[in-house]
Amino acid sequence: MEVTNVTEYQAIAKQRLPKMIYDYYASGAEDEWTLKENREAFSRILFRPRILIDVSKIDMTTTILGFKLSMPIMISPTAMQKMAHPDGEYATARAASKAGTVMTLSSWATSSVEEVASTGPGIRFFQLYVYKDRKVVEQLVRRAEKAGFKAIALTVDTPRLGRREADIKNRFVLPPNLTLKNFEGLDLGKMDQANDSGLASYVAGQIDRTLSWKDVKWLQSITTMPILVKGVITGEDSRLAVENGAAGIIVSNHGARQLDYVPATISALEEVVKGAAGQIPVFLDGGVRRGTDVFKALALGAAGVFIGRPVVFSLAAAGEAGVSNVLKMLRDEFELTMALGGCTSLAEITRNHVVTESDKLGVMPSRL
Repeated sequence: MEVTNVTEYQAIAKQRLPKMIYDYYASGAEDEWTLKENREAFSRILFRPRILIDVSKIDMTTTILGFKLSMPIMISPTAMQKMAHPDGEYATARAASKAGTVMTLSSWATSSVEEVASTGPGIRFFQLYVYKDRKVVEQLVRRAEKAGFKAIALTVDTPRLGRREADIKNRFVLPPNLTLKNFEGLDLGKMDQANDSGLASYVAGQIDRTLSWKDVKWLQSITTMPILVKGVITGEDSRLAVENGAAGIIVSNHGARQLDYVPATISALEEVVKGAAGQIPVFLDGGVRRGTDVFKALALGAAGVFIGRPVVFSLAAAGEAGVSNVLKMLRDEFELTMALGGCTSLAEITRNHVVTESDKLGVMPSRL
């Protein structure tokens, strides 16, 4: 079957993967309201395209934290990618590098920071969970820095794991042939079969629930890498991120896998951007499946977007070629959206190019 859009990879992945693994990647927390809303909220934002603009040349390049990217579409951290395909994170790293964009490696990757670095050059960020044993965290951050990673994406919405009922039903556990490579050789306990989700039990045992803003400062004291705070969805926390020296914010609800009934990230974006007041860049993670979604996020103030599930589903369907194809399809759709919207560079994408629900509720402001 010819794949013509990003979403089609999910059905292929569902056929290919064992149920426990597919459900782990696909499911959200509890009622999965936020999981649906992450997508549906995009569909309620409409365009105000401008016409009769010369769009024969379109420039999608951007600079993120000083790094030149081919487009504002990056790869977010997703755990245990070798469950999807034997090449796992290696394939994702190569695809991102070829596309001239960022790959973020999960703390819970099935390939280590050193292994990912060995795939060749590329701009890579490292997603960090803070473990109770801070020596482990320090060691991991130093290893990522030494392996050439360029930034830390500190995940702040996971003091405990959200209730993912599919994982509880399936008694989710990492397949026996795989390990969390970044923690190999450390005496940290294994992700064993539990009477609910093995991952939830592992998190309860390992992840530091005391994590607070002072730890952002502590991280800055042990690394020169810029720190992105991933998991912000309110203006208040956006302001605190700026005050505490974050280099950027990733608006994320953890793929709707943590607290259900939080807003879609695209709905929370403007509030967070306002809170950051232009001091630091704000990125959007969650629900991006089309080039039109990318345009909408940028119009509402995002400096770029991160994609998660499309990567693991395309990886399951077609390995590295699948991930490359997802990046290419999103890039092509985004370029077309820019052309039809009347924008030739990212700087030309403005708030005036979209109408949101809040615009519709208020009196439509005069834009002239």
